[in-house]
Amino acid sequence: MPVSPASSAQAAREAVAVRLRDLRKGAGLTVTDLAARCGWHHAKTSRIENARTAPSPNDIRLWCAACDAEGEAASMITLSLHAESMYTEWRHQVRDGLKQLQNRSVQFFRQTTLFRVYSSTLVPGLLQTEGYATGVLRRAAEFRGLAFDDSAEAAQARVERSRVIHEPGHRFVLLMEEAVLRYRVGDGDTMAGQLGSILTAGSLPSVSLGIIPLATHDRALGPRETFHIYDDSLVSVELVSARVRIKQPSEVSLYLKTFEQLRSMAVYGTEARALVQKALEALN
Repeated sequence: MPVSPASSAQAAREAVAVRLRDLRKGAGLTVTDLAARCGWHHAKTSRIENARTAPSPNDIRLWCAACDAEGEAASMITLSLHAESMYTEWRHQVRDGLKQLQNRSVQFFRQTTLFRVYSSTLVPGLLQTEGYATGVLRRAAEFRGLAFDDSAEAAQARVERSRVIHEPGHRFVLLMEEAVLRYRVGDGDTMAGQLGSILTAGSLPSVSLGIIPLATHDRALGPRETFHIYDDSLVSVELVSARVRIKQPSEVSLYLKTFEQLRSMAVYGTEARALVQKALEALN
């Protein structure tokens, strides 16, 4: 079972905190001693050592200097920045609006060769029609209480970003739980258009579309959180409160293993199309 993304991010923060605490203790300094040498209140030292406050690069430099361990600073800063990049709160992600959130990843998408996506909740963004995307993003704007709702513009940007699926040099392995086909987003016409678009995309030579049937017996794995794997180097997981970016090779490997197990339970080609057709017929 994959490590919880939120737990992974917190564990990375705690690993940095433990190393800093070990440096302090190794130098024979108390919490108050270190605070005095760094020029801050001792409470800050405690917050950093308990992983409640993330140290800035300058905090780490001062800490290492206070412990006569300047040579440790560079690697510690790298570890700390990695830990914080894993967990980005949604309120920061959407501060410039939902459209800007879509646009930020356009260049990254173009640089990615292999996309692997598993979704247990919604049609993957790469396959969403403008109507379906508008419904998804409008709900997100309402739920998060955004000051302004640019979900329609964001949906257009998402569809434009997804044109990468038609560009040469990319491959897409897309997995969905069958239940995704039945979750209603928008009215019947919106869902019909979305399901029809899935059928069209599934016929593209660059796309492998798998659907895990509801009737699958003895599943090796139950449904998991929706996640995206970009090439073999980055996993992105969207939680209620945050987007988690996972780069640690050991954790990426866990998601790759999970993806392959889920992929082995999916149906493809004619069988996958039949499940989409059943969902279409159920709209009537």
